[in-house]
Amino acid sequence: QVQLVESGGGLVQPGGSLRLSCAASGRILSINDMGWYRQAPGKQRELVASISSRGRTNYASFVKGRFTISRENTKDTVYLQMNSLNLEDTAVYFCKFEVVVPPRFMEVDFWGQGTQVTVSS
Repeated sequence: QVQLVESGGGLVQPGGSLRLSCAASGRILSINDMGWYRQAPGKQRELVASISSRGRTNYASFVKGRFTISRENTKDTVYLQMNSLNLEDTAVYFCKFEVVVPPRFMEVDFWGQGTQVTVSS
């Protein structure tokens, strides 16, 4: 089995910054895409940013220029640097990894438990 553990959420004032981390452990052969999603109260979960195994990034339009996704393959970890946070960024943030698992090299999606980000003055 594979587990994803997130950290770095919290309370921040508008204009502030936070850095989220998500680390995987378990039976992992490789990880393809890593992504961050968020879900605000009463809203559907939405993609924030993703990064491929080769480092190609994709961002939702509402975070471009403010958030940066990166990954550290030796640690099976993805990061989300969030700058210039505003009230609309308040949500639970989830990481999702596309993990290739043994024994048949199947790709399986795993999700983190979520970390709360609250932007408030």
